[in-house]
Amino acid sequence: MEYGQASGLLKKAYEKLKDSDALSASAILESALDLDFENEEIKHALKCVNWWLEHTRRIDELKNPYEKGAFLISQMKQYHIFLGHLNHVFDQCQYAVRYFVFSKALFFFEGLLGNPANQRDPGLLLLAGRCYKGIGDYDRALSCLEQAVHLKREDAETLAEVADINALLSQTKTAKALFREAFFIDPSKIDIKFLESALILKLRDGVCELGFKNGALNEWIPVYGYLWGVFSVKRELKQMEAGRLKQSIFSLEAESDSNPARKEILKPRLLNQYFWLIDYLENSREDPSLIDETLLKIKVTDQGIYNMYTR
Repeated sequence: MEYGQASGLLKKAYEKLKDSDALSASAILESALDLDFENEEIKHALKCVNWWLEHTRRIDELKNPYEKGAFLISQMKQYHIFLGHLNHVFDQCQYAVRYFVFSKALFFFEGLLGNPANQRDPGLLLLAGRCYKGIGDYDRALSCLEQAVHLKREDAETLAEVADINALLSQTKTAKALFREAFFIDPSKIDIKFLESALILKLRDGVCELGFKNGALNEWIPVYGYLWGVFSVKRELKQMEAGRLKQSIFSLEAESDSNPARKEILKPRLLNQYFWLIDYLENSREDPSLIDETLLKIKVTDQGIYNMYTR
């Protein structure tokens, strides 16, 4: 009977957490643990809720609503590190935690968005869109994020969020095109911990299994995304964009030669840009021999990648 009561209290605690009442959730979980002290999910939930209570104590010291909302979201990175030290993660608990964080942050952002002057702030729109996504309101998330992209073009982080929303909405073709674009613009700017769709997370996990981590992970994602057919939706580059791409390749090649310590980070970025260049050359009227020249560069850069690309 006590086990059933403990289960009911756990459910009640999750509801309190989703209502932004972490203090009550913690008290309820303490009562649940008294009834069923061997329940691993209750112990896990209590650790997670208390982590957030501890790490959000100073939020009342912040006067600016934007700072409060941004502070809450910034804690997610540290929270993921904390989760990495736990033996097991319970999905229902993490859903409630995410809802707690994003709905609480959204409260501050929505107040700011009530002012028309703030509705043209791409940084605010990005954070608000991320929050709407976190609570499952994908339509409003997409509205905020597309507006942010309109105001701040070629922003890899925001574009990746738009791609993520499209993937969650089963707009797979659009998502693939936008993810490829975002990782082409600047892989280092994309915080993959905030992405949720199976499309990108499965790709991330596959690249992780190859041994790439930290800064190198984001750089290799577009390479294997292309080779594994995830980033399969392409667009034609304009002539001016192709000119910028060639200049970027020239600069990366020069940096790779002059700075061996950076070579392993620069290699995947160069490979991805070679892929884009070949796509452009195949659809342009430029000298066809440039394709063979670029293929040779891929081969010299990484024989294994060359074999996968040409098979």
